Amino acid sequence: MKSIIKKTGLIATTILVFTGCKKITDINTSPTAASADQTQVEYFIDNSIIHAQMNPGVSERTFVLYWLPGGRQMADADGATFSVADYNDEWIGEYYDNQSGSLNTINSAIDVATQQIAAGTEKYYTNDLIQVSRIWRAYLISEMSDNFGPMPTQAFQGKNPDFQDVKTVYYYLLDELKDATSKLDVTIAAVPAVVANEDPAYAFNFSKWQAYGNSLRLRLAMRLSEVDPGKAQSEFEDAAKGSLLTDASQTFQIQEKAGWDDLSGMYSRCWYQLPESVTFNNLVVNLGSVTSAQQIPSVISDPASQTTAVANIKPADYAGQYYPVQLTTKTNNPFSAYWLDGLPHAIDPRAYQIFYIPGNSSDASFPNGTCGAVNSNTVGYVKDVSGKTIKNIDAKFTWNGTPDGNWGSKGGVVDGLFQAINIGAATSMVPSLQNKFRTQTAKRVFYGPWETYFLLAEGAVRGWATPVDGKTAYETGISKSFEYWGTSQYLATYLASTDYNNDGTSVNWDNTTEPGNSHQMNYVDGITGAAGTVNIPYPSNTIYKNGTVRNDHLTKIITQKYIAQTPWLPLETWSDHRRLGLPFFENPVLEAPIQTLPALTNSNYMTSSQQFFPQRLKYPSGLQNSNVNGYNQAVKELGGPDATLTPLWWAEH
Repeated sequence: MKSIIKKTGLIATTILVFTGCKKITDINTSPTAASADQTQVEYFIDNSIIHAQMNPGVSERTFVLYWLPGGRQMADADGATFSVADYNDEWIGEYYDNQSGSLNTINSAIDVATQQIAAGTEKYYTNDLIQVSRIWRAYLISEMSDNFGPMPTQAFQGKNPDFQDVKTVYYYLLDELKDATSKLDVTIAAVPAVVANEDPAYAFNFSKWQAYGNSLRLRLAMRLSEVDPGKAQSEFEDAAKGSLLTDASQTFQIQEKAGWDDLSGMYSRCWYQLPESVTFNNLVVNLGSVTSAQQIPSVISDPASQTTAVANIKPADYAGQYYPVQLTTKTNNPFSAYWLDGLPHAIDPRAYQIFYIPGNSSDASFPNGTCGAVNSNTVGYVKDVSGKTIKNIDAKFTWNGTPDGNWGSKGGVVDGLFQAINIGAATSMVPSLQNKFRTQTAKRVFYGPWETYFLLAEGAVRGWATPVDGKTAYETGISKSFEYWGTSQYLATYLASTDYNNDGTSVNWDNTTEPGNSHQMNYVDGITGAAGTVNIPYPSNTIYKNGTVRNDHLTKIITQKYIAQTPWLPLETWSDHRRLGLPFFENPVLEAPIQTLPALTNSNYMTSSQQFFPQRLKYPSGLQNSNVNGYNQAVKELGGPDATLTPLWWAEH
């Protein structure tokens, strides 16, 4: 990250960071400070964008420990903290302070650029830098509001900011994006190279910034779809008339780099296994009719391993080995007591691009690096209720999601397979995040073209005016995601598929036939080896249309959007679920009471409820301690207690 101090010679501006955070002006003010006309606006923009990427200390405590379990892309790395609506004040405070610093800096950019224009010392691109700053500021405020709720919109004016309710915040952001994108001069083809280098996203290509700003407006407008549909529609339709982020070349992404700074990778902390979540697993297994046999040659490089893996593929109607004593039965995951002792017959091809296959330890996808390779042992054991080992199991070339929750007497030290003391396991026994995301050489995606198309598809389903019809937008969104993952060779088969995933949803747009309430599958008793058949229910997502619908257009869209956003945008998958109850999120395991989820009981764990999932982050104690009035104002505007289960305005059901 480039230092403002080295580049500006220090400048004093009228900035006040959110109370409770460190003030950048405290360390960046000097009697010899440069004047505004000597300061380069682009340095502030660069600093703000990079700082918001978050150093490993902040990203670990936010991206990994809050957003991932909130958005259910991976299992809770901390062992069921935020997945059960618990929290850590220190972690929250670090995130709040970090993003407040980014807001502080981007406001400095606007302030300095405005001063330069007033003084007549601006460059030919200075006005566009203001608009870029406003678009980026809108994103930052929306991110913080989507985490906490009420936020200031007019901070940094030399006094403690007033907190506005979420509706006011969103109306402000939508107005800002509309105005800023309209004032960008996209005829400016280029800025000097030294200036372009200060924009890590778009190199100050103002056409791309305009497209991002309009697509960001689509995202924020859609956020209001359930609580304020009139406003959502009018803002959405207006934004959809402009240029949009629709191509891979427009992706808002930031290059990660090795080290410990604001450009370090989101997934750089190698002590986290980051296993595939049960939610992700149930969405991708049997979805799309692309078989594991088709995919194995491209995802496993060793020929001998390919042969073994193909031999371990299970039939489509096979549920797995049944362990009702060792595994949980107290959750609405329909496969909770089953262990799939092989690879699924068919699976969304993106799954094998995101998570490694257990036992594939010689492949480049398997984690290794500065922390050393992950334990490659796949042999575990099964115990009875007395703790006696009664059999060994080998998880090589198997595929199972990892559930979160309270395992009670079945719980214990978690090292991999099921978080159950009665089935011991090594860390490599479940599919987990691939090595390419851990090496700090990837690009973190803030907004991809697939999201624009899925938003347009949802808008079309709602009857809003869109530039393309719903089916075209939906299929193009999938196509853009497949393009990103290099799986386009499977696209035609995938789009035509009418097979249902574990949740009862298919890919094909024209197939809206409901799957029924259950489907017959074969299984094997995990202890005796006896074969049997069982009717596995399709889960009833009672948050969405009372659980009666599993395969309508909106469910398809959000299912595809969720898969496409993994692993870079867990905050968005969390926000979609808070807004719609989609896609289906399994309840946390309830083998023992969960104090932070008092509404989840033995009498209702088979149903879904908003009160079974975290809704927001609590404000950090630093805000309450240093700005009592601001904190009280924020809680009043929240409309409920400062708690993780209090829904935000746009998520009120």
